[in-house]
Amino acid sequence: MPTPPPLPEVVLARVLRIARFDGLGVLALAGAFALVSALDHKVALALIGVAAAGAGAAELHGVAQLGRGEAGGMRWLLASQPILLAAVLAYCAARLWFVPLPPLPDYLRNVIAFSAEQWGMSVETYLAFLNRLTMGVVAVASVALQGGLFTYYWRRRAPIRQALASEA
Repeated sequence: MPTPPPLPEVVLARVLRIARFDGLGVLALAGAFALVSALDHKVALALIGVAAAGAGAAELHGVAQLGRGEAGGMRWLLASQPILLAAVLAYCAARLWFVPLPPLPDYLRNVIAFSAEQWGMSVETYLAFLNRLTMGVVAVASVALQGGLFTYYWRRRAPIRQALASEA
């Protein structure tokens, strides 16, 4: 016998908990990233960090609206995900095309040189490959995470409307 769907109030509480956690995490991480990039005079990366922090703030604004019983908060939760995805993809693109690789620390030089030799690459080619691989993983993970959260929020719209209507 299948289990019944959760009550709309339970769905609302779960969405609020997940969105609050996600929004605070994004706001803190992206804000720190923007600050570090600004201190390093990397304007483009700082602006990307500000955009990502804005997505976290938008998600928290949606949480606040839903907490006050305003159904429009769901639009903020939904809108924050593509904004954050665009910021992460812009970051990946900037790291791939515009940001030079940092100098190699001395304590890693031998390890990186050995790994590069194992792959039959120069150290510069190997580091560029690792950068592309890392940015690809970050991009794919972000598409999965932001797409998953968008879908999660989208599918909870009706129960949340019911929960908010019963509270009014």
